[in-house]
Amino acid sequence: MLTNNTYTKPVKLSLVIPCYNEENTLKACIERVQSISDDYLELELIIVDDCSDDASFQIAQDLARTHNNIKVIRHSVNQGKGAALKTGFSHATGDFIGIQDADLEYNPKDLRRLIIPLVEGRADVVFGSRYLYSGERRILYFWHSLMNRSLTFLSNMFSDLGLTDMETCYKIFRKEIIQSIQIAENRFGFEPEIVAKVSELRCRVYEAPISYDGRTYAEGKKINWKDGLRALYCILHYGAHSSPLPVQFIIYIFIGSFAALFNLVIFMLLINLFPVSLSALAAFYGAAAFNYWLCVHLLFRKNIRWGSWTEQAVYFSAVTGIALIDMSITMALSAWGTGVLLAKMIASGLVVVLNFLVRKYVVFPEKPPSDWK
Repeated sequence: MLTNNTYTKPVKLSLVIPCYNEENTLKACIERVQSISDDYLELELIIVDDCSDDASFQIAQDLARTHNNIKVIRHSVNQGKGAALKTGFSHATGDFIGIQDADLEYNPKDLRRLIIPLVEGRADVVFGSRYLYSGERRILYFWHSLMNRSLTFLSNMFSDLGLTDMETCYKIFRKEIIQSIQIAENRFGFEPEIVAKVSELRCRVYEAPISYDGRTYAEGKKINWKDGLRALYCILHYGAHSSPLPVQFIIYIFIGSFAALFNLVIFMLLINLFPVSLSALAAFYGAAAFNYWLCVHLLFRKNIRWGSWTEQAVYFSAVTGIALIDMSITMALSAWGTGVLLAKMIASGLVVVLNFLVRKYVVFPEKPPSDWK
């Protein structure tokens, strides 16, 4: 509970409220949020209407006319929750900036608990966790809950954070932290993206229990399995480049496997049209290009050191060099009496490790993340 013992002057909390077709809940949500304000906690509410096609925008405007702490912004086209949050964050002026959904699933009274580590200067970011809450809760979709927990587990592997609820709505940031982060995701991919970027900044992250009264899809729930797939991609895309080395190597094994399969498919398509040597060469470099694309989308960040064309030239030069090493190891082992198949298997295993090391430390070099604050 916030009291004058928690801090010596009033604190301003900006809450960004993305809204899309929430005419049934928006007014009640705002009333619940307004009730947590007092002499020590000033609220700024920024409702971002994401081009609703119901009465949400009109309701938001009416609320702004009766409450001088409400700003209303409207998108001309529907863009998604992440886009609405980006808009809201850029207009927020509070000491701390948080997120509030426009439905009634979350209890704003929990925000008073979440903000305490920030006010006391112990935290940069505080997450609310639905899975730490010990009170009563509505039981809904098992598979949806399992997906949330699984995505949280994967996110933790990459971010090296020990969160229990990565997909939670309730997140509060110091203003300078959230406004320094460039957000790319427009939909629900915002959640894993922001966790990855908070981790990369090595922020002081806290977590506190929150209550949760979930709703059904019939009641207006919008997230679906496609958003789960996007979240998985975002965990890889935004978090893999700074994840622990063993995790990166495991990802590269999968990338190498897909590239090897691509190599085989291309070779089988070309073998009936061109000589074997030309087909093999074209398939090899086609697979190398596919490997490069997967690396920059799922594992490393593009253009870490080089300009685009320079980076690609370095990459394909490295690929050629490693191919020569592969051939040399195979020939040398064969000359020493090792069977050709075994020699090739040994060379391939060594080359997988060498490929990963060259990509990480030569083609896509990056300073290791600093220690946690």
